[in-house]
Amino acid sequence: MTSLNVIDRLVAAFNPIAGMRRLQARQAMAFYEAAKPSRQRKLTRGNVSPNRAVQSGAESIREQMRHYDRNYDLVAGALDTMVNNIVGPRGLGVEFQPRRADGTIHQEYASLLASLYEDWKRRPEVTWSHDFEHVCRLLCRTWLREGEAFAQRLIGPVNFLDHGTKVPYSVELLEPDMVPMSYNDPANGVVQGVQLDAWGRKRNYYVFKAFPGDMVGFSALSVSGLKSIPADRMLQVAHLTRIGQLRGVSRFASVITRIEDLKDYEESERIAAKVAAMMTAYVKRQAPDGGGYEGPMQDEDGNVIQRQISLSPGAIIDTLAVGEEIGMIDSNRPNPNLVTWRGGQLRAFAAGISASYSSLARDYNGTYSAQRQELVECWCNYAALTDDFVGRAITPMVDDFTLAARLSGLAKPPKDVKPGTEGAFLAVAPAMPWINPLHEAAALLELTQAGFMSEIEAIRRRGANPDEVMAQIFQFREQARAKGLLFTSDAASAAAAKAQAQPQQDFTKGTP
Repeated sequence: MTSLNVIDRLVAAFNPIAGMRRLQARQAMAFYEAAKPSRQRKLTRGNVSPNRAVQSGAESIREQMRHYDRNYDLVAGALDTMVNNIVGPRGLGVEFQPRRADGTIHQEYASLLASLYEDWKRRPEVTWSHDFEHVCRLLCRTWLREGEAFAQRLIGPVNFLDHGTKVPYSVELLEPDMVPMSYNDPANGVVQGVQLDAWGRKRNYYVFKAFPGDMVGFSALSVSGLKSIPADRMLQVAHLTRIGQLRGVSRFASVITRIEDLKDYEESERIAAKVAAMMTAYVKRQAPDGGGYEGPMQDEDGNVIQRQISLSPGAIIDTLAVGEEIGMIDSNRPNPNLVTWRGGQLRAFAAGISASYSSLARDYNGTYSAQRQELVECWCNYAALTDDFVGRAITPMVDDFTLAARLSGLAKPPKDVKPGTEGAFLAVAPAMPWINPLHEAAALLELTQAGFMSEIEAIRRRGANPDEVMAQIFQFREQARAKGLLFTSDAASAAAAKAQAQPQQDFTKGTP
């Protein structure tokens, strides 16, 4: 037990309570060595609000990550890998599931919404430059690289806007620069370009009328250059890690120092290897004494013979003077430890962004068990990011779409649709890829045959839409039967053909 020191006794003599508090505080510090600074470890204090922390570094990190995405292959590849695994190669699927009162899916209304949705996916945003899949990839890449992405939600008639689709709904994609991080107005509750109410709920976003770098005629934070957009008309996909945080920070913020070190070290090694490749050999001359170097070779008149030594495969050098020899430069490049060091840094880099090392490094030398374990663990991270992206981006857009379809009269809910389920849907995330297709398919087959999994769930695990798969199978079977073709996967046709091939027994005659 910690005892009272001289100062404690002096304080306790005048104020016993204060002396007791000093003793308790010192005892608490004794139990937590991590709270004590030392020569080997500095004590870092971060008692600042989340918004102040974001204000101090988010914009700088955003600019650096854009630079690395343009100029560093590892960062560009990491972003491609994460976007492809979060959004998927064909985008996130949407299955509409309006319900009847008994809980079953209203297939007719779901089919109507699906057909309108397919038309809307061609031109979901105001510029008509991107389809829905590309919109998802752009939003996801901006979200990961810069920490957040925005989109204005436009429903119904809008001045000078042609939605270009049957359902009058579009989104306007906005980069985070469009919402000024440095715009604060405490008197009106504006923090980092976002207006809040007394409960901290977002009410309005202040958005530049043009991209800040392109604006002419007014300062970047001039009120005349801003417009207010209600929060229910703005979509914000943000990487938030603290309670109360308003603006997002890049997913790569914790590894950006490692990125810089990797890039600098790789560049240094490349330069060293290029310099070493330029130096091939040298002429070594021994000391003059002791029968060493006797000077350059001379002709009969005593003139120095000019020479050039060229190196080529199988070359024989016979122009060396007495005491001269050819020395080769050992550059120790490329560095044999580079691959090992770089691999360790890439593993730490991948762990910091919750990505797969094998995918980032393109290193697939592990065993089957190791590769599968890595895939399973990383896929959990991808699934969590997908869920976050669906909740912040896909769900608001699909809700707006179904509302616009209903208000425009194109998809009025039937009377037997349960109220509140008109816009119900299921987001189909990318499926985890197979390492061993034969084993994976056999496992799904056994689970479905044993009744532990439905065929619909098995189809969804492959990242497909069950309704589309069943429609394709039905159409293919009908065409095959019409042409007299029989496939073993067609159980009904196979059973009918087998029964037809068996001889029929005539019971009236007693013999077949």
